[in-house]
Amino acid sequence: MNTTPNSDQDLKSTGIPFGASLPKPGLELPSTSTDRTTFSGGITKPARLQDIAMLTGGILLLLIMSIGSAFAANKKIPRLASGKPDFSGIWQTTSAADYDLEPHANRKDAPPGAGIVEGHYLPYLPKALEQKKKNFEARATDDPALKGYTLGVPRGIYYPEPFQIFQRKQDLTLVHQFGHSVRTIHTDGTDHPKDPYDWWLGDSRAHWEGDTLVVDVKHFNDKTWFDRAGNFHSDALHVIEKWAFLDPNTIEYKATVEDPNVFTRPWNISVILYRHREKNFQLIEDYRFTLDYDQYYPPKPNKP
Repeated sequence: MNTTPNSDQDLKSTGIPFGASLPKPGLELPSTSTDRTTFSGGITKPARLQDIAMLTGGILLLLIMSIGSAFAANKKIPRLASGKPDFSGIWQTTSAADYDLEPHANRKDAPPGAGIVEGHYLPYLPKALEQKKKNFEARATDDPALKGYTLGVPRGIYYPEPFQIFQRKQDLTLVHQFGHSVRTIHTDGTDHPKDPYDWWLGDSRAHWEGDTLVVDVKHFNDKTWFDRAGNFHSDALHVIEKWAFLDPNTIEYKATVEDPNVFTRPWNISVILYRHREKNFQLIEDYRFTLDYDQYYPPKPNKP
């Protein structure tokens, strides 16, 4: 193999004196100017300082623009007088999570959905999986939501009806259109009750991590499902929620769910919530327990 250039023309791009041996591949060539040239496998790769400077400048510009954009979006987030993000407003998801948390094809009672579970499938214990299958077969009659029961946590967040948040420094109050359930998330630094009852919506205690609201929820009963497909939990349910603005009208909601009586390990979900901005939009009455009395409610004109 010839390792020696044969002419000045051969060395025009290398800067090596005629007759000199070429360096081994991978070694850096001697510098003859402000240009920087590397040699690898017989192929020269010019990389001038000017090019490096331009590339570095471009990266810095993109970084500055990115930081600036994030800062501008952050400034637009609504905030309380305390400076904390203010989630007040009416919110709703567009996901099909309430039909089934896991990926599923279309069914007579549900549109197709990609699911919202990280890893796609819930990690059931064998015995619990058998119960889930029974729930699924009986979902047309046994879903607690069909009885008008409170949806629970986190189902109330991704159920396809709006809910409204009223926020103060010491708490957030969530009012759900479905059944008009009311949930309080305490942000006053207090801890869970030490000798609690079990509640439909659990007990919610929150703290701030930057602009993210982190909520610890526990002390549930076992009477709610996660969705219409029969995914369920026991009274050992424990949920960690994370609420964060993506922009002034969009919230990213994440939750970590654990229940050692039902699942082999904790699992995660994530949905996007959108702010309702329609003129005069509001929650409407949806008291499910009145369904058996529809003929009387609401009062009909020209009827006693």
